[in-house]
Amino acid sequence: MNEFVAQASGVLEGKPLDPALAKALADLPGEDVLDLVALANRVKNRFAPAFQACSIINAKSGLCSENCRFCAQSSHHSTHAQIYPMLAADAIQAAADTAYAEGVRSFCIVASGYGVKEVNDDFRTVLQAIAAIRKRHPDMGVSASLGILSETTARLLAEQGIEHYNINLQTSPKRYSKLIADTHAIEERMATIRLLKGHGIPVCSGAILGVGETMDDRIALAFTLSGLHVDVIPLNVLVPIQGTPLENQPPLPVVEVTKTLALFRLINPRAVIKLAAGRETVMSDFQGLLMLAGASGFITGGYLTTRGREVSRDMAFLKDLAAFATPATTSRSAG
Repeated sequence: MNEFVAQASGVLEGKPLDPALAKALADLPGEDVLDLVALANRVKNRFAPAFQACSIINAKSGLCSENCRFCAQSSHHSTHAQIYPMLAADAIQAAADTAYAEGVRSFCIVASGYGVKEVNDDFRTVLQAIAAIRKRHPDMGVSASLGILSETTARLLAEQGIEHYNINLQTSPKRYSKLIADTHAIEERMATIRLLKGHGIPVCSGAILGVGETMDDRIALAFTLSGLHVDVIPLNVLVPIQGTPLENQPPLPVVEVTKTLALFRLINPRAVIKLAAGRETVMSDFQGLLMLAGASGFITGGYLTTRGREVSRDMAFLKDLAAFATPATTSRSAG
């Protein structure tokens, strides 16, 4: 076993990963990466064995005021993304019904835009949909991703009993303004995370990889999320969208994505770490390897503006992955 991986095995005994050691692990040669993968999988099995498959709905699409350089829904870019207002609550519930019938037990309502500081019609629709889904499927966790929140909107979501709230930081604090230009600061998102935690709402916050960041940026973000006590970390791999500033961004080497995922697991041993966009496309030939590098969940059935994989294929894939997990592992994916 590589000497740095051996040093990092202290995570298995509850020892936090030292930032300097994290950087040494990031520089591992390819031949030693499987040692890191094996350690990350053991850490996952010990501290976060329950697997979570999640389905999302793009409940409000396009015309977003935020200038995120990777996003097809930003009004600052010219893309072919669909544009439509907030779906009706019954349409959102119907999508949840479909996900439930396919075996998914975690469902997230996503809406484009800066956020919800005031209680408006769109927010009321989301609250109505959450209540309807929870009543119809008591064993289905319902989450939301609506952007920046206020004290009032965070409290109302808490009262509705959401499973968790998604608000991605996307990249390191130092690099944030280069990726999300001019329209809001990372401090607003971090403030919303703290607000949510204050209301007892589990937080889902992660990254998009392959947007020009360095490995140091990824490590800095992993430690930032650890310091914020984030509960769920989705990791996306950029799928370049024509019409965005990153449409010609070159793909990340698989070995970098693998090391990144393993490091996120070692730095956040108890978090649910979900593979999201790009796993079936950009990383398709190595999806199994990535799942064994510390992932404890994935988003299935599609994303906001990019295709995903059929839920039935993912459920079969999940059964095969179980052979590498702790025998007592439970799952939120199937009833």
